[in-house]
Amino acid sequence: GKTTLLKTCNALTKPTSGTVSIDGRELGRISAHELKYIRSRIGFVHQNLSLVPNLRVIQNVVFGRLGRRSFLGGAKDMLFPSSTVIEKVYEILDSVGIAEKIYERTDRLSGGQQQRVAIARALVNTPSIILADEPTGNLDSKSGIEIMKILYDLYTKGNTIILVTHEKEIAKHANRIITIFDGKIKEDHTNKNMTKAV
Repeated sequence: GKTTLLKTCNALTKPTSGTVSIDGRELGRISAHELKYIRSRIGFVHQNLSLVPNLRVIQNVVFGRLGRRSFLGGAKDMLFPSSTVIEKVYEILDSVGIAEKIYERTDRLSGGQQQRVAIARALVNTPSIILADEPTGNLDSKSGIEIMKILYDLYTKGNTIILVTHEKEIAKHANRIITIFDGKIKEDHTNKNMTKAV
């Protein structure tokens, strides 16, 4: 149910009961235009990454902008990126420590590198909220810590990070932990012993 929960937060799935509100606006009661805008402010890091393996890193990152109004022009910029697009994507990739791989095919990257590409794609909209579905689930412990450091850095810059995980060690990096059991909130507390990702 964790993936369903995140999709509900992003208004990709309608809740069977209850409501979802962002900035005081209930997602089920706003216009399609407002909903599109809110979604453009949310980055989503999928558990299965959802990268296109035979495309280059830059194309996968630009893919996160298709259908959105921005500095990117859509499919044309994905296939033939302009210098402005290349510069912007390079900056994003640099922020997650993988700028040198900008022209590599994603299927030639390690699992940790692919996860960084997935985070970069989530950042391409300059989101204020990032939803992360088991972002360290398929990684070794060293790569997992590196990914958590990236997310922690984003958090310190003012982003809201909503991360779902089964791993208690990963949850220790959060300042608030909500435990869900059988679809219901079992516990909700501020994590006074928050572990900083370093």
